[in-house]
Amino acid sequence: MMKQLLKKITKTLSLSMDDEEINSESRRSVLAKLMATGGAVALGTGAATASAHKVNTSEEKEERFPGDPPEHFIVYQFNKEDPGYHQHVLGSVGAMIGKYEDNIDIVVACFAQGIHILAKNPVRPVDDAIKEKVLSLAGQGVKFHACGRTMKSLKWTEKDLLPFAQRVEVGVADIMELQEQNYAYMAW
Repeated sequence: MMKQLLKKITKTLSLSMDDEEINSESRRSVLAKLMATGGAVALGTGAATASAHKVNTSEEKEERFPGDPPEHFIVYQFNKEDPGYHQHVLGSVGAMIGKYEDNIDIVVACFAQGIHILAKNPVRPVDDAIKEKVLSLAGQGVKFHACGRTMKSLKWTEKDLLPFAQRVEVGVADIMELQEQNYAYMAW
């Protein structure tokens, strides 16, 4: 029944999909192609289905639906005070969001001198542009982890951190544990 419906819709919309393509592709993939060409209206689906967003795959953009789990995971080490370093790391985080949109889970593990980007009142200087970039990235779903050992050495509590920062016991252990969960590791 579904195969016949998909065949009829693809013909109506003048899509070039034959029986073999319909058989070899998943229902979701076929529906994604239909939605990309207006097929969602032909299927009578609601606005929620039609509002699926696109992300990059290795070859072409593929439809993703709200709530789909990400396929990519990365943790960035962030442990230096240098503004150029801050720009490079956070720029890379932004580029990953640009490439994978909501198909990636990103953690920035902050410890040592790098933890100051997460402070309400940093002890070390943090450029205003870096502060804005951190806030923007956090708003896009990037997770920022603060090393509890570094916080202890600075006599900080969670109240000293920006509201989105998450305290972890040991920053380096956090990186290791995330790698054990298949997060790619990036350090400068």
